[in-house]
Amino acid sequence: MRRFMIRVATLAAAATTLAAPAVPTTAAAAQGLAFRPLQYNTNGYNWGGYAATGSGFSSVSASWTEPDATCNSTNDLYAPWVGIDGYGSSSVEQTGVATDCSSGSPVNQAWYEMYPASPVYLSQSSYPVSAGDHITASVTYVGSNRYTLKLTDSSRGWTYTTTKSTTAQRTSAEVIIESPTGAYPDFGTLTFTSATVNGRSLGSAGPVALDPSSNGAYEATTGGLSSSGTSFTETFLQE
Repeated sequence: MRRFMIRVATLAAAATTLAAPAVPTTAAAAQGLAFRPLQYNTNGYNWGGYAATGSGFSSVSASWTEPDATCNSTNDLYAPWVGIDGYGSSSVEQTGVATDCSSGSPVNQAWYEMYPASPVYLSQSSYPVSAGDHITASVTYVGSNRYTLKLTDSSRGWTYTTTKSTTAQRTSAEVIIESPTGAYPDFGTLTFTSATVNGRSLGSAGPVALDPSSNGAYEATTGGLSSSGTSFTETFLQE
């Protein structure tokens, strides 16, 4: 499939510096690191995937199999997620699974975030996630500035749903991988499937493709959309 290589120099120039975290012992200790809007990413940009732009986005959903990641350093941290806003706006309503390497080994933890509020990490005992689990995530605008965020691990048999209020623009919808530290673990190839926006295929929204990069080097590559417009791959290249 055809690669899409996009550099956003103006975003990089305007980005603020994100300090490296102290080494926590669990993924929950990484809560101070937000999965932030694109313009806040540093050294290029740390988003990979597809962002649909326009107005009035009301839903986004996608599924994936959680990769068996290998840590390159204790700074590695990334998450596949779906969300509304964040591409050209200062808020994001999002949910996914974070993989944190600060302990020296990958720790998976389900989370959601209503940026600029801090991310909320779910209990690992109540909502465990392991490599190989089938994950489905969705964010839906339900009216009156309220959003329902839903995350399901069908391999483990759990679903987490929450509805939160915020004032947001709803000018984009995304299916994304992101590293707040700018350092990805080796996740191999992650395939997003059943990707929809406003109840239609992601491809129908004419989305922008993004490849995450740091210090001028690409860390992963985003594959082209499938013929159905509902699936694509993310492939790790380097830390």
